[in-house]
Amino acid sequence: MKYTFNIAIVLFAFLFSCKTDTTNNTKYNYPETMKDSTVDEYFGTKVPDPYSWLEDDNSEATKTWVKKQNDFTFSYLNKIPFKDNIKKRLEEIWNYEKISSPTKRGDYYYFYKNDGLQNQYVLYRTKELGKNEEVFLDPNTFSEDGTVSMSGASFTKDASIVAYQISEGGSDWRKVIILDTQSKKQLEDTLVDIKFSGLAWKGNDGFYYSSYDKPKEGSTLSGLTQYHKLFYHKLGTSQKDDKLIFGGNKQKRRYLGAYLTEDQRFLIISAAESTSGNELYFKDLSTPNSKITPIMEGFDSDLYVVDNIGSKLLISTNHEAPNNKLVEVDASAPQPENWKDIIPETENVLSINTGGGFLFASYMVDVKSKVIQYDYSGKKIREIKLPAIGTTYGFSAKKEDKELYYTFTSFTYPSTIFKYNIEKGTSEMYWKPSITFNPDDFETKQVFYKSKDGTKVPMFIVYKKGIELNGKNPTYLYAYGGFNISLKPGFDLRKLVWIENGGIYAQPNIRGGGEYGEKWHKAGTKMQKQNVFDDFIAAAEYLFKEKYTSSDYLAIAGGSNGGLLIGATMTQRPDLAKVAFPAVGVMDMLKYHKFTSGAGWASDYGTSEDSEEMFKYLYKYSPVHAIKEGVNYPATMVTTADHDDRVVPAHSFKFIANLQAKAKSNNPLLIRIETNAGHGAGTPTSKQIEQVADRYAFAWYNMGINPFE
Repeated sequence: MKYTFNIAIVLFAFLFSCKTDTTNNTKYNYPETMKDSTVDEYFGTKVPDPYSWLEDDNSEATKTWVKKQNDFTFSYLNKIPFKDNIKKRLEEIWNYEKISSPTKRGDYYYFYKNDGLQNQYVLYRTKELGKNEEVFLDPNTFSEDGTVSMSGASFTKDASIVAYQISEGGSDWRKVIILDTQSKKQLEDTLVDIKFSGLAWKGNDGFYYSSYDKPKEGSTLSGLTQYHKLFYHKLGTSQKDDKLIFGGNKQKRRYLGAYLTEDQRFLIISAAESTSGNELYFKDLSTPNSKITPIMEGFDSDLYVVDNIGSKLLISTNHEAPNNKLVEVDASAPQPENWKDIIPETENVLSINTGGGFLFASYMVDVKSKVIQYDYSGKKIREIKLPAIGTTYGFSAKKEDKELYYTFTSFTYPSTIFKYNIEKGTSEMYWKPSITFNPDDFETKQVFYKSKDGTKVPMFIVYKKGIELNGKNPTYLYAYGGFNISLKPGFDLRKLVWIENGGIYAQPNIRGGGEYGEKWHKAGTKMQKQNVFDDFIAAAEYLFKEKYTSSDYLAIAGGSNGGLLIGATMTQRPDLAKVAFPAVGVMDMLKYHKFTSGAGWASDYGTSEDSEEMFKYLYKYSPVHAIKEGVNYPATMVTTADHDDRVVPAHSFKFIANLQAKAKSNNPLLIRIETNAGHGAGTPTSKQIEQVADRYAFAWYNMGINPFE
């Protein structure tokens, strides 16, 4: 249904000799972006794609274009007189000690800590909490600029060996290094080319991991990654000899993950084609030569094994229960018809953790946490008293543990760690950050507003007490709206700098997310994706109506799928906001599935090849294609990174090129391209501070506000 007329991929010299018509823009002389004659056809409709050459992120032409755009953007940003004040304030407020909850592994407690402005968190360990802490792994030593990060340290059951992953320049491709925990000496060669993988140890002999065939040379960051493979790596052997367990050409699945039950009896395999819905399999490792057995095939439901009691499996699932439930089934007959409810579905979304021989059921009640402790039969033991209204996570421990550590946070409650006595049900504060911050100075409201179709949508609004509701408060409206991901209340010092200077932060929980279960998620997918944009637009209009702000003082922001949200919103309602921040966004909805892991997003989006109806729906809201000639768009700063191999930067490149060419606007239309960085994970502190400072400076400056006067 689709073919491409690519009229001569042009030479580098030609690329920049062809000039783009920029006469629409009266104020800014943007770098010239060449147009070629590429045209794609979908179901008889011809769609020009004049900036398709920017999809080649390794070409000299693209690299030159990136440099010119960055030079232009930073020349603009560096002229903002108060930008350095913002950066200085961010550094001041960022500079406090941050730690994670401790986790017992063998004789040691392990935890992450950042002294304040370190680029990466350091992994520490100690035999007695609060005493004789030692650095176990310091990712800040991996590179001079902090762009090599560590993700996930996986220990053997006896904690004598650890395997950890590193990412270079923010890439999703990882390397795995294996250490003896006593000597801290590397045990063997580094494993390479691993992507979207956990590490699951089987005893001390080896571990399971997942990866794809690496794309051909030159397309590592953009090449399509289709079929995941689950391998077993035996310690002391070469990676090329690793055994294929599941996946590849025989069992074509886009995403595979594996983990072991705590007693290491069962290997659990999750297989998925997209980001929603998975198959579940198991292998009984206690029985020699046992086969991989399906629990459920097909991709209509989400499910995972929480734990086992001998041969009985405890499974969390949304199968015939959109808000999730916990069931029990014997491994000898694991099919759904044999499931027995342990914790039934309720009106609130459920997630399950285990610790100390108990179940911890975390419920999301209008986007706020509620935790109930159950025994393994489903008998309620107690509701756990939380310190305030907000978000909690971390109710997880080994079966033999007597205590666990959980974290509580809210918009004005800095992340604080509590120690919980599992048997007694009592909590005591373990660690609280030493930060100069008085929560009594700020106010958080949760409101409910109606979207275009009458759906009630919740939104959090945070601001400094005493603010005047006069419609002139600079407001930062942030949302996501996709992939069953929930935006919960949480402390973020970056928001604090905005709020303490008279700004308002607003966070609507729009459809497409998981705040109200799978029904809420599905209501913002495929042919219902417009609901997501309508919910967001309605959030802005509520803020206008209630005099929190007005269009002249509104900045809209979102990243990844949220970047798509901002791209769609600003092209549908260019009058809505003064400033727009689409970050690492999915902007070309007709071609997104042809890059890296993009095909896995089809359950949320659908693709332009599914049907003519789906193509037309995507084409209508696709941000790259929805830009119109002569429209006055908001002041826009697109942000992306040159090593983003999840949402390839070509999405953002093509969007800003089209925007600069077509818009008739006195507002700046810029792109800020982070170098040697990826989709966001592992971004060094120094880069994070620079990014936030540039974003806030751009917003305030274009609203005509100097917050430091």
